[in-house]
Amino acid sequence: MHRGVRLSTLLHGGLSLAACAILSACTPPAPREPAHGLGPRARPADLQGPVKESPESQAIRAYFAKVQTDLLAQGLLRTDGGGRDTPYTDRMLAENFIRIALYDEYERQGGGFAQREVESRLRRWEAPVRVGLRFGASVPEERRATDRARIASYLARLAKITGHPIALADSGINFWLQVVSEDERRALGPQVAEALPTLSAAEIAGITQLPTTTYCLVYALSDDATSVYNRAFAVIRSEHPDLLRLACLHEEIAQGLGLANDSPNARPSIFNDDEEFALLTTQDELMLKILYDRRLKPGMTVEEARPIVQTIAYELLGGES
Repeated sequence: MHRGVRLSTLLHGGLSLAACAILSACTPPAPREPAHGLGPRARPADLQGPVKESPESQAIRAYFAKVQTDLLAQGLLRTDGGGRDTPYTDRMLAENFIRIALYDEYERQGGGFAQREVESRLRRWEAPVRVGLRFGASVPEERRATDRARIASYLARLAKITGHPIALADSGINFWLQVVSEDERRALGPQVAEALPTLSAAEIAGITQLPTTTYCLVYALSDDATSVYNRAFAVIRSEHPDLLRLACLHEEIAQGLGLANDSPNARPSIFNDDEEFALLTTQDELMLKILYDRRLKPGMTVEEARPIVQTIAYELLGGES
């Protein structure tokens, strides 16, 4: 997600990538970005006691507060999930799903990524998704408790929607979720390398050295032969104000489940760069249902999946074409 920009990144076996932008061309320019400096080295997140935010982190916090205020003033970042003003039919649902689940927004090239939409294959998790939630030492305990409760509730909702096991875990983690400050993120290199050992040094730097325009991201790895996800790593900026923070959590976790792309035609949806919706919508829920329907198989092409997707969408919406 990048609402000014926010990036969601999905890497697959050979590693390909998906991203979504948050401040689109239809919105006014974002407030001036804070200057970037290396800042002090972050303390390990497991050290006892709170860590004071650096001046850079404080500046970024103020910047994102202004971004959220500007978006809300434009009537964006809706939290209602859609309504009478956002109708969609089973045909629209099917086409939106195909574009979001079976295309990638980025292509891996020479150890990096180029923005070029390419047809892909259906990818999802087959093993239970065990989310390891980690906070930087600068995140106050009260904030951690709120985030933890919201994330646990959201994961339970996703598990109910998909019929797939998705929950917080303390062991056997395969989906790492880091809520960290600017300084703490820069120290995540060793943890990223351990979680996603196939990433190059340049790709790891793409996580640890995020530009201010990138609000949050998720990398999800799948096996080339099966198109089944087996690892994911998401980073959420702790400096975000409440709604942007929750929006990042909603989209990055959902994208990490297999809805990798964006579509300008998807409405209501968080998988759309127009920033109209902040939180998972009714259509997004249906797309997750389709993705984890057992009639679909990981590795399916657009041609293989399309007739099945159309049937499922018809069943979900009762033929509202």
